[in-house]
Amino acid sequence: MSDAAAPTGTTGDDPKPEPADSKNAVSTGAEAEHRATDSAPPMISMRAVDKHFGKLHVLRDINLEVPRGQVVIVLGPSGSGKSTLCRTINRLEPIDTGSIAVDGVPLPAEGKALAALRADVGMVFQSFNLFAHKTILENVSLAPVKVRKIKKEQARTRAMELLERVGIANQADKYPAQLSGGQQQRVAIARALAMNPKVMLFDEPTSALDPEMVNEVLDVMVSLAKEGMTMLVGTHEMGFARRAGDRVLFMADGAIVEDTDPETFFTTPKSERAKDFLGKILSH
Repeated sequence: MSDAAAPTGTTGDDPKPEPADSKNAVSTGAEAEHRATDSAPPMISMRAVDKHFGKLHVLRDINLEVPRGQVVIVLGPSGSGKSTLCRTINRLEPIDTGSIAVDGVPLPAEGKALAALRADVGMVFQSFNLFAHKTILENVSLAPVKVRKIKKEQARTRAMELLERVGIANQADKYPAQLSGGQQQRVAIARALAMNPKVMLFDEPTSALDPEMVNEVLDVMVSLAKEGMTMLVGTHEMGFARRAGDRVLFMADGAIVEDTDPETFFTTPKSERAKDFLGKILSH
């Protein structure tokens, strides 16, 4: 792992400790909380993960840890494995070999345990996947009632709060077809958040949007990052990667080629594949 992968406070850049007599009870309590966070398992852990589609080797020996609260941006050319990486983390795509754990719990193979894990892992896709026959409010409140067994009125109240948060509470009674693409994707984000997930996965969430709708979705994602949501985002949005990412993974041919902080990646990429990719992307 690169230094960028380390949780805050573990890189050796911390200030020198003050003398013991200057520490008060408040700071001691904060230190105890910090130690507890450091000892927690990674929110996402992947060990020696391989995945094939027939003869195509789409994930090659993936080893990855994402600490809680970190925003990891996954970049790479089309076909590099970004989407498959996202989809394996909640087992929408099963892996061939290796292991995956979320918050220290190994990924279940099937059944109720897998359903419970998926409830903790929110996912936003390229397409919005909203229920066309249900209103926006119903789309957001349905899963908490069905899966979390939350009372309907409580779920609707929470759904309205989330629609307000993503800026479309005034669209609550409309149907998906009545909304723009950007609005529908914000509904999809609110729907995922309604389950109170531990981590959010984004599979190129702006790739199906018209250019003028991209920023309204990215703004919501930036706000989530600032609030400390653990996020893994496959995207081609370079500005978002630099602005909101704590860490960049660059993938090519199913492998993680670079794993570093955004500034290092965009200014001094190490691999020829990354240099070639950035040269093509940033020249447009």
